[in-house]
Amino acid sequence: MSQKFCRKCSNWHDNDEWPIQCYSLPPQGQSDALPVPNVITDTMEPVQSMLDGQMYTSKSALRATYKAAGVIEVGNDPARLRPKPKRKPDRKAIRTSIEKATARFNRGERVNPQ
Repeated sequence: MSQKFCRKCSNWHDNDEWPIQCYSLPPQGQSDALPVPNVITDTMEPVQSMLDGQMYTSKSALRATYKAAGVIEVGNDPARLRPKPKRKPDRKAIRTSIEKATARFNRGERVNPQ
């Protein structure tokens, strides 16, 4: 038989004959009575629409007016306000282009103005 250490009573017990008093019960709390997932409701505190000036307490009603007018709803994500990183110039391509242009000029190639 295999045994396991009991953290509740600090003794060793057989796995097949585990004492009832050593079973751990789930913690008692408010969420034990009715476990439910996080729910996002449609209602919100009244807000004034930037489009028509009316007050709305329903997210879907507010978004419906935006959709009907063809307006895009933008959140308050601070990431969209950050400047986009600038791309570094390709130094090798620039150097190659300059070398080609210099070689063409030295060969006597000129652009004829028309």
